[in-house]
Parts: sequence; C-alpha cells; structure tokens
Amino acid sequence: MTAELVRGQNHPLPEVRLEVRVSAGKPIVAGATLSDEHGKVRGVEWVAHPGTPTLPGLEVSKQAAADHRLAFDLDALPGAVHRVSVLLALPTGVGGPVRFGAVAAPFVAVTGLDGLEVASYTVTGLDTESAVVALELYRRQGAWKVRAVGQGYAGGLAELLTDQGLPEARELAGSINEAVAQGLARSVSAPPPRTPDADRSRQTAAPGPDQPHTGTGPQGAPGTVPSQHTPYPTGAQGPAGSQPGMPGGPVQPEPSTAAQPSPPTAGGTINYSHPGRQTSAPPPPPPTAPPAQPGQPAQPVAGDATGWSMEERLYNQVWGMFEDLARTVAAYRSAVDFADSRMEKELDQVLSDPRSRIGGQGDAAREAARTKHAQLVDQARAALDRDLAQLVAEAEVVEPALPLAYASWDNPVWHGYRAPMEIPMAVRLGDLSLPESENLNIPMLVRLPLERGLWIDSGRTSLEGTLADSDQMRRLAMDTAVAHAGRLLAVYPAGEFTVHVIDPAGSGASSLAPLTGSGVLAAPPAAGAAGVTEVLNRLTQRVDLVQMAMRGGAADSLPPGFDTAEQLLIVNDFPHGFDDRAVTRLRYLADEGPAVGVHLMMVADREDAAEYGPLLDPLWRSLLRITPVPDDHLADPWVGHAWTYEPSLVPANSQVLQQVLAAVAARRRSWNR
Repeated sequence: MTAELVRGQNHPLPEVRLEVRVSAGKPIVAGATLSDEHGKVRGVEWVAHPGTPTLPGLEVSKQAAADHRLAFDLDALPGAVHRVSVLLALPTGVGGPVRFGAVAAPFVAVTGLDGLEVASYTVTGLDTESAVVALELYRRQGAWKVRAVGQGYAGGLAELLTDQGLPEARELAGSINEAVAQGLARSVSAPPPRTPDADRSRQTAAPGPDQPHTGTGPQGAPGTVPSQHTPYPTGAQGPAGSQPGMPGGPVQPEPSTAAQPSPPTAGGTINYSHPGRQTSAPPPPPPTAPPAQPGQPAQPVAGDATGWSMEERLYNQVWGMFEDLARTVAAYRSAVDFADSRMEKELDQVLSDPRSRIGGQGDAAREAARTKHAQLVDQARAALDRDLAQLVAEAEVVEPALPLAYASWDNPVWHGYRAPMEIPMAVRLGDLSLPESENLNIPMLVRLPLERGLWIDSGRTSLEGTLADSDQMRRLAMDTAVAHAGRLLAVYPAGEFTVHVIDPAGSGASSLAPLTGSGVLAAPPAAGAAGVTEVLNRLTQRVDLVQMAMRGGAADSLPPGFDTAEQLLIVNDFPHGFDDRAVTRLRYLADEGPAVGVHLMMVADREDAAEYGPLLDPLWRSLLRITPVPDDHLADPWVGHAWTYEPSLVPANSQVLQQVLAAVAARRRSWNR
C-alpha cells in the first residue's frame, strides 16, 4: 500500500533499488545531491544533474521535462554518503514560469523495480521559490528511509546548493542552467492538450516473478504501474503541440526524461481501438474497420483519435504514434538494461566466492546467468517487434490519408493542389525514426503559426555514413530551406504568407530558382551589405510597429496598406555579409519576431560564426535546429531518445515544387485583383 506522505513525514524503504518518478505540469529540472553524515555536499562530483546525469548508484534525467524517472541503487552509493536529496528546479532563461507558485504542485513518487509505489508526496505550499528539495533518502541504523521535505528556495539552484554546503554552488548552478537550455534547444516539445482525453491507452501485462515489467501505464511511461492516487498532469501529454517540434507540434520539448536502467518493460500490446478513451469533448471518429477477432490486435484506422475535424484527428494520431514508439523503445531499452544489470550482479556473486571461480560449479552458474539474460532480452525484443509491427500497420493507413500540410512531397495529393482557405494546424518538416525502428518513420509536424525559428545546419552532422563536403552541405541546406518555404507558401491561404530572402553573395541562386522563377517572393533576394541592411531594417521596423500597436490596444489601427501576412525571412550563408549591427537586428528578429508574425529561417554553419564568440549562442538556442541530411540530434519530450531526423525534400527530378509554386503565384495574382 502506498504511503502518502506529508511534509516532514518519513517512511522505510523495503529495497535499495528503486525509482523516483516526478510529474509536473510544466518542464522542470530534476537532479540529486549526495551528502555525508553532516548533510554537506563535498563537491560537484556529488551532484547529479542534466549536465552530469550519472553517478555511482544514481541516474537522473538529461534535460528538463514534465515527467522524470530517476534511478537509484542505494547499495552502490559511496560509503561516505548518508543522504540523497532529490531536487527540482524551474529552467531559467527559456521563457517559462519563474516560480513554483505559478505551476501545478509537483508530484513525487518512490517506486520499486516492479513499478509499485512505496511512498508519494505532493509538494504543496510553494510560491516564489524556483528550486525545491522534494525528498531525501537517508540512512538510519543501517536501513534506508524516505522523508518528504518540500524545502523551497527563492534564489533557485544557487541558493539550494549553497545551503547544502557546496562551495562552487553558483558556478555549478550556472552550468546546470546552460545544460538545460541546450537540451531544450534540441528538443521537440509535447503539445498542449486540446482535449482532456487525448492520451493513447495501452494494455498492461503483469510481470512474472523473475521478469521485468512488460507493460506501460496510463501515461505510457515504460514500466510504470501508477496507483489510483497518482495525479498525471494533462500538460505532460496530449495531441496538439505548440510549436517547433515533432509529430505534433513544435516541440518546445521541451524535453523529456532519459530512459533509466530499471526493469520496465518489454511490452504491452498497443490497442488501436483505444478502449480507454473517453469522448466527453469532441465526438469520436465513426468506426470504419471491422472489430478485431478475439486474440487479434484491432485493425488500425486513419483518424482514429479524438478531434473536431479529420485534420485534428490525424494530427493527434501522429502524435500518439510518436509517443507510442518513444515509450515502447524506452521499455525495450530499459528491459535490456535490467537484463544486463541482473547478469552482471549474478556473475559478480559467482566471482566473489573463491569456491565457484573455477570448476564445474562456477561454469554452470555463469552459463545460467547468460541463459537468463538471453531469455529476458529475447522476451523484450519479441514485445518490441510486436508493437513495432502494429505501429507500422498504423503508419501504412495513416500516411496516405494525411492532408496537404502533413503529406510528404511524393504524396499524390500534391498533384491536385488547390490553395487552402484556412491555415492548417501544423506543417510537416520531415520524418523521425529510432535505430530499433528502421522501417517506421513518424512525420515531424510543427504547429502553425511558427513560434520558433528554424536553423538549417549546413555544417557537419554527427550521424555516421553521411558523406558530403562543405559545398554539398551548403547546397543541400539551401535546397532544404526552399522546400520548407515552398511548403509554407502552399499551405497558407493566398496573401497570408510572405517570404523574403537574404543571399549576400548570391551563392544560393540555383537553389532559390523555384522561388524566384515562380514570382512568389516579396522581392528579389537581397544581396550585398546594403541589401542585408535594408531588409533587416524593414522587418525590424515592422516588429516594432506591431508591438506598439498591440501594447497600445490598437492592433486594428495599423497604417493603410500594411501587409498583415505572416513574414518569413530566409538568411543564406550566415554570417557572411553581416556586420555587428546586422547581427544584433537578426537576434532581435529571432527573439521578438515570432510573437508578431515575423519568422526566421537561418541557413548557416555554426563553426563559420565562431568569430562572434558566445554572442550568438542565444541565437542558436532560440532556433529549432534541423539538418539537410539525416542526423540524430532531436530529443522527444517523454524519454529523451536521440531521434534521427530526415528532412522532407522534393524527390529527384520531380517538378512538383515548381508546379505548386506556380499555382500559388497564380492564386495570388487573382486574389490581388
């Protein structure tokens, strides 16, 4: 039975290998500090945080997220450690809440390896605090206990770490905040919920006595078997995404939790009929597939998700597929980690006994450990393959049904292109996949209007097997920018999206040919220092004008002839052709532009801008980095997998982009008459 703690209350821990699970309505940072018998943290090497997520006997999440899973093996902690403090903090400098009083009370639960809760605590009573010690695990008379603490600090991590006796508290707090900011910059964030019942349900299988848990809970967290008291915040899941991100929306990631080496699961069959969904908000889609036979998985159906329209249903379904794949792969990886840890422990026990190191007894024990390891891994892989097969089947029916804005460039829907009458919910920027799912790609959908600019990296990628020299990468990056710009022009109604281009040296002329030749640009690409200055001045003035109108409550009193369309600025080959003043204006547009309809698409190699030093670091972090070739740099907002991103490009020798842009230009001409 779960012990629901109040502040100051303690409870014995029945085992030393456990997890601490954190649920919050907004992305927060989770970490842990180790302290001696006097409660003092002896050095930075005794602090686990996103920049250093692993210590002996302890692993925490690698970035900020609404949900976290922290893994502990208390027997593996250094002998001098007598207390482990679980700390939570709000990210700084990323535009989110700055005090816990403005967010839902964090919920913290201590669970065993079987996923069952031992104790839980809701951290209430916080106001101006931006960091808090939620729990502490402490050693008393040879046994471990957990205490609900709830001690908050208005001074944030720096004050918290100082209070625990760490001399380098402020320096470490700064490095933690920097690591979190970098993690959020590479994350696709989960979308805000559009309906209270948009989660995807799974069936849970009970684990055997010697098996890792093989199901997922309501949240889909691998290995989670939450009690009926566990409050799962709706902000941590849902269908519709906010902005730069993944299948559903940009992902603010916003970020995620790292898969922990606990024994969660290998499985649980995905139920595509969604028996657990409620339909109190939007009506459910009508059943279009025959009921599944007993013992057989339900047949997937395109649009089998909640939503008021088919577009919204498909959008939510893509997000659900993305989350399902993230969770099931996390369950597989965690089950394999558990099998590895179990085998290592059993082998250590064999080696620790001198009598079994040699001879038949030791060989038999080692063989038994390896056999059990192989069985657990095979079981986890079978469950993963089963879930992947169902997700592949769902993708095969969903992909052909996607609307124009979500469809890949090779989808026949583009050949019947007609200018839309409304702005879609999202737009597709590419596909995402994991190493375990080579045959399954999830569309990466970004919410509209864009809330975050795009940075198309023309530098080197981290993925092995990517062969392209610097000139090829620049050309591919510009081709990618043109494909994305063309798609945005196509999915907006006529006259509601305007594209500007800065190409200081004219190096992108060949890639820009589809835009310049069709006449969809607001003006020819700006070249030279004078052209760069003129475009940046004009867009900066636009941002200032709209901001003043909005702050003065006169948003409908803009000058006559003012272009109210969303504006996109494509900048090629940055920083060539940019002086210090131009760089400052560019940063201003990246920070202030999205809120007033001015968006930025940078084509640049970060190393080329090294001469500016740290001046441009905030610029890179404010943009969603994507690449012109496959690269594994994006993180999901649930478990922090490194997803391989592949851009959505026009097929070779295809004229579909030119045809679509010609139709866009024709529609604009008729609209302007």
